[in-house]
Amino acid sequence: MKLSPEEVKPAVTRLKRAQGQLNAVIRMLEEGHECEDAVTQLAAVAKAIDRAGYLVVSTGMKKCFTEADPEDYDEKKLEKMFLSLA
Repeated sequence: MKLSPEEVKPAVTRLKRAQGQLNAVIRMLEEGHECEDAVTQLAAVAKAIDRAGYLVVSTGMKKCFTEADPEDYDEKKLEKMFLSLA
């Protein structure tokens, strides 16, 4: 199943924000900032990436339940994709 650019836009937005945060963490480490500050930002990056993944999976699941051909529906594949984020 493919998702349209409009369907994944919220996830892409989160990932771009996470990319900016990650660049900031790298810069902080290279410039010798306090590790506590870097770890706090790194945790925010990880959470943003996780949320983007959940958005993609949940959008795909919604689309699968509402639009997919029943013969193409693969519950195990969706479950595996969802659990890969855990």
